[in-house]
Amino acid sequence: MFVCTDTEPDTDPAPEPDIVAWVAGHDGAGRRVTGHQLAATSAATTVRVRNGELLVSDGPFTETKEVIVGFDILECADLDEAIEVARAHPMARAGRLELRPFATFA
Repeated sequence: MFVCTDTEPDTDPAPEPDIVAWVAGHDGAGRRVTGHQLAATSAATTVRVRNGELLVSDGPFTETKEVIVGFDILECADLDEAIEVARAHPMARAGRLELRPFATFA
């Protein structure tokens, strides 16, 4: 689950869920395997290879207002459970959460 900022956060005045409680609850239930907040995009380094040439630049490659600020690896029975886990994350209101399964290679 990628934790991202969003240019249009929720405007509901209700209190946001507590991130410490969210982490503790899902760690305790075995649904959250690991996760961490990422450093600011100003600390990012982008690496590309084009026509055999190494290109290294500071910061994110694209100019964007929405950035990945963290991640959580979840262990859920199915997508429905993952959606419920993400729904309760504070960034579901302040930003957005992108759920992706790990790819399987044959």
